[in-house]
This record gives sequence, structure tokens and C-alpha cells, in this order.
Amino acid sequence: MVRFNILLLGAAIDFLEQQNEDVRIKILRGVERSRENLDAKFFKKLKKDIWEFRTEYRGKQYRLLAFWDKNDSYTTLVIATHGFIKKVDKVPVKEIERAEQIRNKYYEKKSNQKNR
Repeated sequence: MVRFNILLLGAAIDFLEQQNEDVRIKILRGVERSRENLDAKFFKKLKKDIWEFRTEYRGKQYRLLAFWDKNDSYTTLVIATHGFIKKVDKVPVKEIERAEQIRNKYYEKKSNQKNR
């Protein structure tokens, strides 16, 4: 059963396009697995509103940060904000802050569209 739909924002798409085909396939397979099974191996909560899609490939840690949009009673979306290669054990604070800024802009734009 698919639990949510996924939307990749521009920075997430750019990150994926910068990776070689094998890495891109591995990341997208992990995202697809997460849609059916919320396993922390592939999709983990980092902070109140920020999650990460987790992929390990040939000793490197690839991450796509994301947030949930459950405001629509028909569709649950997970929006991937951007990606990076993790070089330390913890996700860098600046990456989480970047995801939060993108999330805030997303909801601001969505709110403005509703009010039209």
C-alpha cells in the first residue's frame, strides 16, 4: 500500500541529476520503498517537521531532506527539498535549516494561492 506521494522540488532534482546513474537509481529505489514501508533505514524523522530519505552506496551517505504536506484530505505528499552527501555522523544543522526555509516558502506560496 502506498502511504504517500512524493514531490521532488528543483534542488532535489538538481542533486539527483548530478549523481551518476547507479546512485540515482539506488536513491529513487529507497524513496519508492519508503512510500510503502516507513522503515527508518530508508526514511527517518530528523526534527519535528523535517525527515530524510537515507541511501548508502559504496561507502557514501546520500540524503534527500523532506517534509510532509497533509493538508489535503485526499492526498498525502512528502516534498523532497534538496539533497547532499553526508560526510559526518550527524546531519549538518545548515542542511536542516535549508530544508526548513524551503518548507516555509512552500507553505507561504500555498497559502497565497489559496487566498486568491
